[in-house]
Amino acid sequence: MNTLSFNNDYKPSDDEEFMNPRQQAYFKAKLEAWRDSILNNSTEALNHLSQDRPADIDLNDRASSETDRALELRTHDRARKLLSKIEQALRKIDDGSYGYCEVTGEPISLKRLEARPVATMSVEAQEQHERKEKVYRDDLPVD
Repeated sequence: MNTLSFNNDYKPSDDEEFMNPRQQAYFKAKLEAWRDSILNNSTEALNHLSQDRPADIDLNDRASSETDRALELRTHDRARKLLSKIEQALRKIDDGSYGYCEVTGEPISLKRLEARPVATMSVEAQEQHERKEKVYRDDLPVD
């Protein structure tokens, strides 16, 4: 793929050919910036997590500290999963399959990709998928 320079003023439009080189470059730059931001924040969070905690703090402070630590670990895990989705989207840009629904093969709306650049399904396919998941969950026995 030809890498075009990223223009901050450019916004993809439905008037253009879907996933033309300019749109690909736009979404690639958007995904890379998102990835870099997450990596920077993750580095700061890991540095904070690795700091020694005082052993002589009272029980309430310790409980609060452990709760904060658990939240930071969950947040870090979510960031790790999101990074994986971003890398997958970047690979799809490189292979030309980015922006197309994994279920229907139809283009995912630019509005959806703008809001969720890692989207892999159209809104309709995503809603159908979520309905199926809900039906499946509703069929599970309750303990």
